[in-house]
Amino acid sequence: MAEEGKTDWFMFVLAAGLALFGTMMVFSASAMIAFRESQETSQYGYLYKQLTFALVGIGLMFIISRFDYRILNNRGVVYAILAITSLMLIAVFFFPAINGAKRWIRFGGFSIQPSEIAKLALPIFLAWFLTKNENTVGEIKETVIPCVLGLLLLAGLVMAEKDLGTTMVLCAVFSAVYFAAGAKIMHIASVAAAMVVVGAAALIFAPWRVARLMAFLDPFKYSDDAGYQVVQSLYAIGSGGVFGEGFAQGQAKLFYLPYPYSDFIFSVVGEELGLIGTLAVVLAFALLFWRGTRAAMLAPDRFGMLLGIGLITGLIVQALFNISVVISILPAKGIPLPFISYGGSSVVVSLVAVGILLSISRFAGTPEKATSTRRKAAARRR
Repeated sequence: MAEEGKTDWFMFVLAAGLALFGTMMVFSASAMIAFRESQETSQYGYLYKQLTFALVGIGLMFIISRFDYRILNNRGVVYAILAITSLMLIAVFFFPAINGAKRWIRFGGFSIQPSEIAKLALPIFLAWFLTKNENTVGEIKETVIPCVLGLLLLAGLVMAEKDLGTTMVLCAVFSAVYFAAGAKIMHIASVAAAMVVVGAAALIFAPWRVARLMAFLDPFKYSDDAGYQVVQSLYAIGSGGVFGEGFAQGQAKLFYLPYPYSDFIFSVVGEELGLIGTLAVVLAFALLFWRGTRAAMLAPDRFGMLLGIGLITGLIVQALFNISVVISILPAKGIPLPFISYGGSSVVVSLVAVGILLSISRFAGTPEKATSTRRKAAARRR
């Protein structure tokens, strides 16, 4: 049993700093929108909410980092998390749709997005199950099928909410964790091929996704329709240049760019803080990836390694998807930028994920132990 060590304050400050930076950018991106929505009485509506979300998330991150992450390595805990998450994902269908999608549970002014919680539930389940079945990772009936069913349960419900972006993140988490667990390459390739087929079907049979794909291929041709957001995003980033227009001086957020405080907040960063600001954000995520991966690789047990890989994969893949959409490398998807985009569920869940990573890092073993774990996984793949 590994002894408790020190908190990785560098990772803590990175995550907290991103969340507080996000609060600042949400205020800049939403001030005029909040002013109009409040009938010209206040421009701080989104700021107050986001600051509350960030502070609650930072507090939870610190509290969770003090716990032993191994309390999650328990059948009852895992099944409870899966059941609660699944019930919440089902519950969204009983609430009114917002912008054509049912993704939120709403009570008055409070709302929660269960698909964000699924980003925690899936890696916890996979880490527990693949640790419990360490000796049968390559067996289809004993391990492969149950893991795929866990993915289908959560990703299928998220997909039914018309949330392709989060579904893709869950698939990426599954692939990373299962590969790290020592799965056979053939099994991973088979599951990946099935994911591609499902993704293609989801694209072909959804007219709005086809429109987004066409807009992605030639956004300026569809600049008045499906390509409008991307075109405005590119204009915003391009006008920022190297040093940016200055904080709160951007123009795209003034009712040109839809939802500038959420999915396209990186555009506001590019316009106001320029290339330097956007590179700083990318660097922050790169450093977070380094510290999160380090915590996973030095984990004292298999469960910690797999859980850490799943959590950091979810955060970084989501960030890459969001940034890629904003700069038109990928077709538009409704997926927030972790820590930075407006939204309580996204910010709090992202910080909770880092809290678990911090807990794993506090119980980190020696590099030799981590190397041994990786060697065993590689041997099973062979």
